[in-house]
Amino acid sequence: MAGGAEAVSVEEPVVCSYQGWFRRLLSVGIFPFTFLVFIGVGIWAIRHGLPPAWLSPLAVPPFILWMSSLERFHPYVKAWNRDHGDTKSDLIHMFVSALLTPQAVTWILTAALVPVSAMLTARFDWYLWPKDWPILAQLALALCISEFGGYWAHRVQHEFAFMWRFHAAHHGAARLYWLNAARFHPIDMAMLAGAGFGPLILLGCPPDTMAITLLFAGMHGTFQHANIHVRLGFLNWVFSMAELHRWHHSRNIAESSSNYSGHVLIWDIVFGTRFLPKDREPPCDIGIAGMPTFPNGYLEQLKSPFTLDRLQVEAVSASTAPIGRTLPRPEAS
Repeated sequence: MAGGAEAVSVEEPVVCSYQGWFRRLLSVGIFPFTFLVFIGVGIWAIRHGLPPAWLSPLAVPPFILWMSSLERFHPYVKAWNRDHGDTKSDLIHMFVSALLTPQAVTWILTAALVPVSAMLTARFDWYLWPKDWPILAQLALALCISEFGGYWAHRVQHEFAFMWRFHAAHHGAARLYWLNAARFHPIDMAMLAGAGFGPLILLGCPPDTMAITLLFAGMHGTFQHANIHVRLGFLNWVFSMAELHRWHHSRNIAESSSNYSGHVLIWDIVFGTRFLPKDREPPCDIGIAGMPTFPNGYLEQLKSPFTLDRLQVEAVSASTAPIGRTLPRPEAS
């Protein structure tokens, strides 16, 4: 697992050791099964009177237990299950960046945008949000709308050196596992959350739909980074799941400057940044080009936007194409 962006086959001993029909069944079925169960139960619970604000607090703990169990039982890379000195900091990130920061951003945006949404609705005498649609159709619409802002916020974080300074902490991880989904600088997370959920609040997305969307987003982000062997097949044209997202963490800039979507893949397809090679697996040696290691301590990561070496930041930024230009990419499916 040392050196560069070397491709590692999932059939090699370093990755998911056992073979056979049961492994294939788990790899193919575990993603749709998990989301059908959790989202299905969530919709049922809300329809039967569960307050929307309670959905994620009740659903997330069993989901995390499920993810961590699958990482031990069905890993993608065995070595990623070992503590790399990052677990303590990632737990703090989970509390600050995955819980407190999005909640604070949501409160602020709600206070600022709900009056604007009400004014627009009254002015034009029609609802901005299709509240009469089935909940799953509203969920699909919410994901596509929130993904547009999230896609461009994420892409800006990669293509502008100043914004990359805040995003680098996420890519500095030496492994991908479920807690890595929370490893974001708070400013970085605030930008992503605001760009993703601000439009939904402005359009008057109802609390039930917002709760289901937030649950889906949190679950998908965790699964996207989890050290679980998955094979989505045609669903890799719908969801930005682990098979694509592992390429986004490559040390090779031409590979990592892709797959910006957080959940559904529509905007990567539209803007030509989807990347999933057919001939090789994502590298297990992940991280930032030119930076063999990244600080593991939480305070060091919090200060990293202001302490990263200027030349390193400029080297990474110079390796990416400005927005609107085409990046040279290896052949992809």
